[in-house]
Formats: sequence, structure tokens, C-alpha cells
Amino acid sequence: MEYKDVIRKINEQKQLPNLRFKIKEKAEAFTNNLFYTLFDSDTGVEENLGRLAIDFKELGDLVCWEPGKPCSELWREYCQKLPNLLEKINLDAVAIATNDPAANSVEEVYLSYPGFFAIAVYRLSHEFYKMGLPLVPRLMTECAHKLTGTDINPGAQIGDSFFIDHATGVVIGETTVIKNNVKIYQGVTLGALYVERELRNMKRHPTIEENVTIYANATILGGNTIIGANSIIGGNAWLTNSVPPNSFVTHNPTIKIKNLQQNE
Repeated sequence: MEYKDVIRKINEQKQLPNLRFKIKEKAEAFTNNLFYTLFDSDTGVEENLGRLAIDFKELGDLVCWEPGKPCSELWREYCQKLPNLLEKINLDAVAIATNDPAANSVEEVYLSYPGFFAIAVYRLSHEFYKMGLPLVPRLMTECAHKLTGTDINPGAQIGDSFFIDHATGVVIGETTVIKNNVKIYQGVTLGALYVERELRNMKRHPTIEENVTIYANATILGGNTIIGANSIIGGNAWLTNSVPPNSFVTHNPTIKIKNLQQNE
């Protein structure tokens, strides 16, 4: 194949004029700068908010390619929400520091805990999701997903003082509802029973009531599945039905230990 034919065929396949990878890069940079603005003691809030406003206008213009949708104007409204968001995020950090005996300080949580980072980015992206800003909320949470292995859809509804320990492999679907003071561990999936496009506007993911603890690798599926308040879900449990408040759910595998001496 001639070189010119290669170029022509590639160009023929590039049929999405609004697919610009700089959108992803700018969303990641915006998320990082927002984190510095809210948490870093050496970063001036007023100065950095001004920079973020410029960055957001450029990002908003890139993702809002539909006519008559001025996304860049959402920034002022979003700024009004930042103090309350910061308060919620700080509650998450305190919950982690309080519940994890390995945490030596709240500063350690902010700087080194992947679960905290994933929760914080989720909260910051969730407000954009509620405003209807396209693409950016998902790119923000994918930034956290890439760095932590924790996949929280920005559409999920998560209450105060949320604690994710270790974080790797956690999946929280778009229509998940999590109430206050919930603790989950690595590998937990809060997902849908099955995936079909017609379910797009329906509740597909479970509801977790207050004060629930879900241990490692538990899987809870379905939009009608409710985990009652104060329940404990043991590791590796598989649930597709609701459980009442104060439940204790365990997975009891059959373990067979091979006795090598019997085969000698």
C-alpha cells in the first residue's frame, strides 16, 4: 500500500470531529489544580481559583460542542459549592483516619490514601455531573481510577463520612446510593445485574444504608437490592437480594485440604 493511501485510509476512519485527546489531558490537569487549590497549604486560593476559571472556560468550550450550551458559564455556580464540598471531603478524611489503625495522621490520609483521593475526586466531579456538564465529570473520576484502581461513577450518590480502605478494585456504579458512615474494602463491586442500553435511565445499582461495612471482594448487584442499616457484609459474599437492617452476611466456602501423606 502506498504511503499516501495509508494516510487517506486513516483520515477516512477519523469520523468524530469532536474527539480531541487534549480534552482528557486538560481534564486531568484541571483536577490536579483543583486538588492543590483546596488542600495544599502553599497554594493561594484566590490566585489559583482565577487560573482554574480560565482553564475551565477552555475545557467547557471543548466539551460543549452542541449549539446553545454554554458550559463555561457553570464555573461561578460551581465555585459557590466548593466550601460545602470541602467540608464533606474533610469528613471523609477524618472517617478514614479514625477507622484505620494504620493511619498515623489526617495529613497521611490526604497525601497517601488512594481511597481518599478517589472519594475526593468523585465528590468534586459529582457536582459537575448534577449540572449536566458533559464528559468532564467522567474524565475526572477516570483520572482517579487510573491512579488508584478505584472506579466510582460520578453519578453515584454518596453520603457523609465515607471510608474506602486499600481501594484497589472497587467499582461503584452510576445509580448506586450510599448513605452516611459506610465503610468498604478492596475489591468490592456495587454493580448492575446485567447491562442493557434500555436500562440507561433506570436505577441499576444497589442502595447501601447507613453504618454498613462491606468487606473485601464482596459483590452486590441490582437496582432493587438494599443493604439495611448497620449490616456487615463479609468478604467474597455475592448478593442480588436485599437484606434487612442489622444483618450479618457471610460467604462460607467449602475448603478441602489435600493430605499429601495419604498419597505416599
